[in-house]
Amino acid sequence: MFNKELILAILQQIDESLVIVLTRFAVIKSVNDFLESDNGLEKLDSICMKLIAVGESFKNIDKHTDNQLLLNYPNIDWKGVKGIRDIISHHYFDVDAEEIYEICNTQIQPLQLTLQKMIIDVRESHS
Repeated sequence: MFNKELILAILQQIDESLVIVLTRFAVIKSVNDFLESDNGLEKLDSICMKLIAVGESFKNIDKHTDNQLLLNYPNIDWKGVKGIRDIISHHYFDVDAEEIYEICNTQIQPLQLTLQKMIIDVRESHS
């Protein structure tokens, strides 16, 4: 049993962050778009901050659901989602723009779709 309203609030915050990431990433067509201008570097920085927030929030969901909720969605690499937070936070100067580009280009939309299913599932749960 977990606090359904708390989990829904965290999931909504994550969803808002993912929307922002996708919006900011929409103008990035290659990894060079991150690296070749101040605007691109600002996008990279701001996306990294949102990825930190997303990773931390999923760690909190694990904490508040006794590591049970995320297990219901095995299509997502939860270790990677939560781990990117640690990599960016603790090794920021070593962040690989290509890795962030690949995450944004291939992993954010599937994560967002899963997140939306999670929100529906939690709303409909009897916890």
